[in-house]
Amino acid sequence: MLQTLAVAGYRSLFDLTLPMARLNLVIGDNGSGKSSLYRALRLLAATARDGVGKALAEEGGLESALWAGPEHISRRMMSGEVPLQGSVRSRPVSLRLGFATDTFGYAIDVGLPVPSQSLFDHDPQIKCESVWAGPFRRGGNVLLERRAGSVRRRAGHGWEVLEQTLASFDSVFSQLADPQCMPELFMLREYIGQWRFHHQFRSDATAPARQPCMGIRTPVLSDDGHDLPAAWQTIIEIGDDAGLKASLRDAFPGARVQIDGNDGRPSLRFHQPGLLRPLAAAELSDGTLRYLLLLAALHTPRPPPLLVLNEPETSLHPDLLPALARLIIGASARSQVWVVSHASRLIAALKEHPGCNVLPLYKELSQTRVEGMGNLEGPPWSWPQR
Repeated sequence: MLQTLAVAGYRSLFDLTLPMARLNLVIGDNGSGKSSLYRALRLLAATARDGVGKALAEEGGLESALWAGPEHISRRMMSGEVPLQGSVRSRPVSLRLGFATDTFGYAIDVGLPVPSQSLFDHDPQIKCESVWAGPFRRGGNVLLERRAGSVRRRAGHGWEVLEQTLASFDSVFSQLADPQCMPELFMLREYIGQWRFHHQFRSDATAPARQPCMGIRTPVLSDDGHDLPAAWQTIIEIGDDAGLKASLRDAFPGARVQIDGNDGRPSLRFHQPGLLRPLAAAELSDGTLRYLLLLAALHTPRPPPLLVLNEPETSLHPDLLPALARLIIGASARSQVWVVSHASRLIAALKEHPGCNVLPLYKELSQTRVEGMGNLEGPPWSWPQR
């Protein structure tokens, strides 16, 4: 389970280190930095998947994702004694991301290349990476260190060089995560690769979830929900069918879902008291379809180590939000859950859970901060040096 999340130099996240629990709830006004935190988690996941460079390119490049405020924010600026102002940059451009579990931690520092004649002078470069044992980084527990193209690993009381020419756009995960040579790195890559993100399933008239799908076993619902009938049937056959039905009745009393499709193309039928015939997916309201998608995602037979839900209340009637909170709390027994929300009824219901870690965000001088958490009150954290 993630114990700590750290972000520095990314959008409004000037330097933020957050404690994490089994169930985490991120709240705050519009523009407080909730979406930036969500994106930072996705960037971390990208280090073990398609690469952080590609993910940053989809955001408009590194320059678009960097903190746009001054390099240093003094106490006098914070108090309003002097105006917010920039100065001559003394440190290189840097975007840093990291996390720690109770067993391992990882951090990455991304910057810009030295200007040259290359067409790719604006490509982000990985300046350093670090993997360590334990919940926080110290000199003696570092297992692997990467600076520029040179990578070394711990070997007894010394170090062993693994690579000296690693490309600046390649992470150690993509090139060196070998189960024999670096089992810790391999395990971390597999762990990050299993993180799952759900952000506003489409429910419009042409949404993939309203279209027919192929009938193959689907233990993990796709990001766009096009395989909802197959995922639902998979839960019935190899997952927690009783729990799925109970969660459905909690939100829609007396309702049931039937999956048809002997021709290999399953379809979903929604039965509800008072209706003489079941409704197909194409006929469902936006809110009902979206809730069925959330049910399939949160009752997956293969729970991820981290499940991230960004504004799951979108398109839902307020009366469904208490049931959604119970669904999320149930999912937190199987996965670590991170919820970003601004729906008051959902927030109130989740806060009632004794294990809910509430992170109320606010802006101060365009910098995202956590209410009630001072600069010295976050979890211990130290960034690796380039």
